[in-house]
Amino acid sequence: MHAITLAPSLLAGDHANLAASARVVSDHGLSWLHLDLMDGHFVPNLTFGPETLAALRRAGSKLFFDTHLMLSEPHRYVEAFAKAGANLISIHIEPSYDHAATLARIRQLGCQNGLVLNPDTPASAIEPHLSAVDLILVMTVQPGFGGQAFRRDMLPKLRQIDAWRRERSLTFRLEVDGGVDLATGPECRAAGADTFVAGTSFFRAPDKPAFIAAVNRW
Repeated sequence: MHAITLAPSLLAGDHANLAASARVVSDHGLSWLHLDLMDGHFVPNLTFGPETLAALRRAGSKLFFDTHLMLSEPHRYVEAFAKAGANLISIHIEPSYDHAATLARIRQLGCQNGLVLNPDTPASAIEPHLSAVDLILVMTVQPGFGGQAFRRDMLPKLRQIDAWRRERSLTFRLEVDGGVDLATGPECRAAGADTFVAGTSFFRAPDKPAFIAAVNRW
């Protein structure tokens, strides 16, 4: 199992000063930043675009940009996000496009790749691609808005994907996103997750070093 990685979500940061929010993450010794890209079609919200990533890089951010494309046509945008500074680009399994070709293209662009499944999507949907990904992201809320309650009925899905990973000696990361906090995170860790997206719980934590230390004990 991979060592624990905490990836605070910029969605919960200060949208008037995203560079400062990114600095909060790096100043606390973390290396990953999760970026939620929403198009208003695949999910009912709008967030950032490639220029946001590029601006964060120009502002000096050296964080690992864990870039989550919640887009109806993600294959049309992977080049733009790679050029803007993404390190890992995750795409959803639900829209209809060539998933395998897009995953391969992301790697050709020099980025790691990931595949995401929504709460109502069974684990079997991503099983054919497990050997071709660097990360699987299991959504534990319906994507679109931060601050939602964690869905414990997603824990069996995490356990199934982790079992496939171990049975097949694969090395992809298993990430969880949605309602992750100090109460729900340990349950996800026990189910096999090693990478944790925390937005509201991280940015609103009154004692961030204590929060990070608690996560590292999961």
